[in-house]
Amino acid sequence: MGARRRWIWVGAAVVAAVVLFASFAFRDDSVPVTAAVASRTTIRSVISTNGKVEPIENFEAHAPIGTTVKRVLVKEGEQVRKGQLLVELDAANARSEAARAMASVRASQANMSALESGGTHEEVLSLEAELAKARVDYETAQRRLESLQRLEQSGAASPGEVRAAQDQVATTAAQLKLLQSKQTQRYSRPEVEKVQAEQSQAQSAFSAAQDVLQQLFIRAPFSGTVYSLPVKQGAYVNPGDLIVQQADLSKVRVRAFVDEPDIARLAPGQRIEVTWDAMPGRVWTGTVTTIPAAITQRGTRNVGETTCMVPNDDLKLLPNINVGISIIAVEHQNVLTIPREALRQDDSVPYVYRIVNGELHRENIQTSISNLTSVEVTYGLPDNAQVAVASTNNKPLRDHLSVKVVH
Repeated sequence: MGARRRWIWVGAAVVAAVVLFASFAFRDDSVPVTAAVASRTTIRSVISTNGKVEPIENFEAHAPIGTTVKRVLVKEGEQVRKGQLLVELDAANARSEAARAMASVRASQANMSALESGGTHEEVLSLEAELAKARVDYETAQRRLESLQRLEQSGAASPGEVRAAQDQVATTAAQLKLLQSKQTQRYSRPEVEKVQAEQSQAQSAFSAAQDVLQQLFIRAPFSGTVYSLPVKQGAYVNPGDLIVQQADLSKVRVRAFVDEPDIARLAPGQRIEVTWDAMPGRVWTGTVTTIPAAITQRGTRNVGETTCMVPNDDLKLLPNINVGISIIAVEHQNVLTIPREALRQDDSVPYVYRIVNGELHRENIQTSISNLTSVEVTYGLPDNAQVAVASTNNKPLRDHLSVKVVH
């Protein structure tokens, strides 16, 4: 019985030894890691920001005077053609003002005509009559003087009578000269300048009245879309109130607010992608047209404003909406890329851990552009190479470490 028990204990010990040996023989010390494959794809370096949509060709009409809205002939969102009447404001007072201005113009024209002709028609006739009488008086006085001078030589007239006749000639000559000067220079220079100023003022007032009158009939200056119409028929509007806004929305300007560190990456011609929360999944594309010339404060951000032209054929992008913007700073197609998490650096030397037969091999590489998720590899790694991303048990990775890939 004792011998049998000893053999049982010996057998148990042998079995335990075999199990222990097997556990050490088949133990796997490989570190579990996640991995990725270096593959060829398109990589983009993107500047992400926000912006605002603006019309390129825009028309705004404001009330020129305080008046009422007589007729509203369009609706917001309506397509209109060039010259189409959009809104009519009450023009009764403006017409009266234009009529008064026209009367002033005509009065000033009459004054100018009188100035140019030497007076009114009645004044001109009266002056001509006075001139005719003065000429007769002068000629009569001249003949009398000549007659008395002859009589004086024969003693029939005294020297006193001759001097009196000479004085009469001088008087009538002076009167004739005065009337002749009135005919050619009736008005003084200040009087002429006053009449000219009155005419200019009257013409300016009439032009202003006509301009106001024309502004009360608001027409589309070009074909486009009415995108703002804040007035209603019968409402009163004050001078300067906005009446209607219209724009050609087939192409819009997007103003992007780019943070200061990204401004150096901007260049005209870069492609942009525009998204709008109101239309999820829709993307509009365009190009950068201008780059910032100055930095401005926008809230807590220092930004530069860059403008982009975006086709809007279906007219869905509306003025003044806020949009998301992605500016494609650089794009490389069909290049080798790896996940950003797989890239490591040692003294500014980039490298990866390539997995070869279950073992890590450090490979120094050269890179180009990167974004939030990927890095372009330009040298040091073949296509379809498998690289380690990270261990799943937080153990550090090192060269020649045995690993097993987990998914």
